[in-house]
Amino acid sequence: MNDKKRYSDEELLEFKELILAKLAKAQTDYDLLRAQIVNINDTNDTSPTFKALEEGASTLSKEEANHLAERQLKFMNSLKAALVRIENKTYGIDRITGELIPKERLRAVPHATLGIEQKLGGKKK
Repeated sequence: MNDKKRYSDEELLEFKELILAKLAKAQTDYDLLRAQIVNINDTNDTSPTFKALEEGASTLSKEEANHLAERQLKFMNSLKAALVRIENKTYGIDRITGELIPKERLRAVPHATLGIEQKLGGKKK
């Protein structure tokens, strides 16, 4: 691999811009999910059977939206942690090997802390 110990300030700026864009999109998606959870209401229909079915579907939708919102929040926290690593100039360094994670991987998964070999469980010397 490359003998570089860290990415340059210019490269870190490129990744920062990418992460900030992904974070903004993730925040928008999260806000939509949270609004969906809040806006799932019971029906005012007078039919007890229909109301029971509607409440069941509403509960299922709310649980699914809540699960997606939790995943989105975790993703946003990972992106924020990547921004901290950029500020510390440790971004893009594999936490196991200490080598640079390839740019292609970081562009695809900007919050990655492992190279693909370590992510898949392999050992690289």
